Amino acid sequence: MKQTARSASIPEYHAVRFYENERSLARIVATFLSDGFMSGSPGIVVATPVFRGALLRELIARSLDVVHLQRSNDLLLLDAEDTLSAFMVNGEPDAGKFSDSMCEVIARACRDREDCTVRIFGQMVDVLWSTGKQDAAIRLEMLWNQLAKTEAFSLLCGYAMGHFVKDASRETICSHHTHEISADGYAADIA
Repeated sequence: MKQTARSASIPEYHAVRFYENERSLARIVATFLSDGFMSGSPGIVVATPVFRGALLRELIARSLDVVHLQRSNDLLLLDAEDTLSAFMVNGEPDAGKFSDSMCEVIARACRDREDCTVRIFGQMVDVLWSTGKQDAAIRLEMLWNQLAKTEAFSLLCGYAMGHFVKDASRETICSHHTHEISADGYAADIA
């Protein structure tokens, strides 16, 4: 993969996974969240209904009590389209509304815990990209990076491979991330 320059405002861990099928992505996201649960970090998933179902099956297969995790707000499951509707204005993400929405969700997951770093998986950028709103998807990536200046989180974004017909698009996406996740779940630095 061609290395690209990153902005200094990118958070410590803002990874991307270009995926071919949701089952393999669910395994990677389940590992990402499970590792966080074991260290006391809550998780937020902002995804499509189909993906949320695949992820829950994967978490249950790992013997995690997803009902308890959800009741305790250690696992928040949000719909990608509903969440987008909270901060999209005229087809573009509004910075203030995005910040307000995401800060509220992060605070709900942290529940006033000290040193709380939330693990977030999101498909909102993929939803935007797949509907032809590439500029809005890039803007949303930038808003996540700005939010990382005030909120503690690790973010994993998922993009379906079928949406990328030109390498330039992939390079553009990677320029807003710190790591790219391989099919076997390993994170490689994007420098």
